[in-house]
Amino acid sequence: MTKQNDADVAFIQALAELLSANELTELEVMREYGDNDSLNVRVSRAAPQVIQTVAAAAPAPVAAAAPVAAAAAPAAPAADAGDPANDPNAVPSPMVGTAYLAAEPGAAPFVKVGDKVSEGQTVLIVEAMKTMNHIPAPKSGTVKRVLVDDGTPVEFGAPLMIIE
Repeated sequence: MTKQNDADVAFIQALAELLSANELTELEVMREYGDNDSLNVRVSRAAPQVIQTVAAAAPAPVAAAAPVAAAAAPAAPAADAGDPANDPNAVPSPMVGTAYLAAEPGAAPFVKVGDKVSEGQTVLIVEAMKTMNHIPAPKSGTVKRVLVDDGTPVEFGAPLMIIE
């Protein structure tokens, strides 16, 4: 291996360690060495899968199996309706990081359920790579639900709160 290849391998290993240490699911970096010489690296790992338990109905006789299957199909969209991620009023996380409901430990939260907020008002903070990112309300309204706890890790696109 050449010195540059050895350095690239060490760089990729360092990225993989950074990915694990910060509980990230993906990291992408482009390194420029000079004219027509660069290294593009994307390191990712599978996100932990959420296992959802669904209560099953008591087994029906074989003759009634078709009607039971037909009745179960409409129930699936109703389950999605309760999922905050599908709520059009959900405020999604713009990044992977840690959500904080207040500016500092022990301080009053930016907002709580029932508060009126105006568009652009900070509703919480997501810390990513030691940077505190203020998350603004996408619209004016009332905070109906806060879906994360203070100090909770969040993924990109995860619903943080509901503002109606």
